[in-house]
Amino acid sequence: MMGVGKSTIGKSLADKLSFKFIDIDKLIEKKEGSSINLIFKNKSESYFRRIESIISLQEIKKNSSVISLGGGAFLNKSIRRAVKSYSVSFWLDVDLNELINRLNRTKKRPLLYNKNIKETVKKIYLERKKTYSEADFRIKCSFLKPELIVNKILKLYEKTDNKF
Repeated sequence: MMGVGKSTIGKSLADKLSFKFIDIDKLIEKKEGSSINLIFKNKSESYFRRIESIISLQEIKKNSSVISLGGGAFLNKSIRRAVKSYSVSFWLDVDLNELINRLNRTKKRPLLYNKNIKETVKKIYLERKKTYSEADFRIKCSFLKPELIVNKILKLYEKTDNKF
């Protein structure tokens, strides 16, 4: 979900594992030469989702990397199937009220642009929650410092067979 700290947590986790950190949204922005906001505005959400799918599916197959998928990427069946086949997945779950507080402070989320933040975030979260629950692990990270979240993920990752 947007605003949960995927990039912050992912970078720190990659450092601790000596893995490469891959932020799918940043790769898309680099490839397109444009911000996500402008891609949504000028080319459409469906265009963005097609590019997101292509890039995500390429990156998921790489070894020794921590990947921050965009908040909507896991909803894509092909991406979700690839994640389940090639990686260990973590759902960073943040309390809805905390998420709304975090997202109230940003202007760079295209799905929230010119909308009632509280209602829109609640709707998106509730629509995505069931699919997000298909991740291998759920980390309830409301009010936890990033270092604690990273340590929780490391402990869970160490319990897997580390084949990824």
